[in-house]
Amino acid sequence: MRGLTGRSRATGRGGGGLTGWAAGSTAMAGLAAFGLLTVSCSTGGTGTRDEGPAGTQPVAQVTPSATTPPTGKSVQRVDAVQLVKQDPKVSERVRTDLKPCTGDEYPVDASYGTLTGGASADVVVNVMTCGDSVGVGTYVYRARSNGTYQNVFTTEQPAVYGTIDRGDLVVTTQVYEKKDAVAYPSGDEVVTYRWAGNRFNEHDRVHNDFNRAVGNGEAEFPEPAEPTTN
Repeated sequence: MRGLTGRSRATGRGGGGLTGWAAGSTAMAGLAAFGLLTVSCSTGGTGTRDEGPAGTQPVAQVTPSATTPPTGKSVQRVDAVQLVKQDPKVSERVRTDLKPCTGDEYPVDASYGTLTGGASADVVVNVMTCGDSVGVGTYVYRARSNGTYQNVFTTEQPAVYGTIDRGDLVVTTQVYEKKDAVAYPSGDEVVTYRWAGNRFNEHDRVHNDFNRAVGNGEAEFPEPAEPTTN
């Protein structure tokens, strides 16, 4: 998963908001049993997803700060926290629990890039827990000509994180089994979505099972061997 440390998004941020989602490895052991958070359009697989088509009501009015990358596409920096808090497609639990971890620092990541072919860059917002940086929701916002942003993709579940990869939306969900530590999930699901027909459609799905024998930090590197030639 892009932006992850090792096999997990956990980076050990300070304590604070969203503590009801995960409070360490004990809570993470039960992640696989979490119920779905919202009742929106689902296409199967893991978690709740609203993949479009995009609605007609804007999510929020923001005051962007526009910059222009080398590609020439306008990138408008937005207040990702306000986008989430004002978005009716975001579950009440996520909106209520979204509080600063320390000072005015929220557990929210925002990525800007081309996903839907609009005139301005799309925004992928990931909401996490403070203590372990475990993702609890991924949202995609499409810029509209009137300065508002429309939610065109929603998935809310433990240990989820979305990224932009060469025009595709890639959503990775860590898979935990009983007694798994936060940093060492048993595997992950990687789903790639592409925008077509005014909505995101699943393009590819990969499941990875991780080796459970590694990761204890006690192994030593073997001595390098000389290359052989014929």
